[in-house]
Amino acid sequence: MTPSQAELDILHVLWAHAPATVRFVHEHLQTKKEVGYTTTLKQIQRMTEKGLIAQHKTGRSHEYTPLVQEEDVKKSLFQQLVDTAFQGSTIDLVMHALGQEQPSESELSELESWLQARKEQASPSEDKHT
Repeated sequence: MTPSQAELDILHVLWAHAPATVRFVHEHLQTKKEVGYTTTLKQIQRMTEKGLIAQHKTGRSHEYTPLVQEEDVKKSLFQQLVDTAFQGSTIDLVMHALGQEQPSESELSELESWLQARKEQASPSEDKHT
């Protein structure tokens, strides 16, 4: 399942601060954009129904925790972007991203290291006979 932007905003708060109350989530959302408390409450209720988050009663209040892992959601969103905007081509997405702005020297070094590690993983190990 791919969460909506509003659901993602709530999930980001919960991934960083769970368990959290509706009030806590709402206050965090307010720092980025104007949103009504009842809107946050309703969104959290819907997310609970969808199985994205779980509700736990703590004293007189309810706290919420995410049921979906951040990495799983990122993979799903990434795949959706690749499939829809880049017709399934991951390399086109990467080339597009790299072409948008000039990467710093440290970013280029990090990318080179990452690519080298991927090449080594992809190459079959060679047996050396002496």
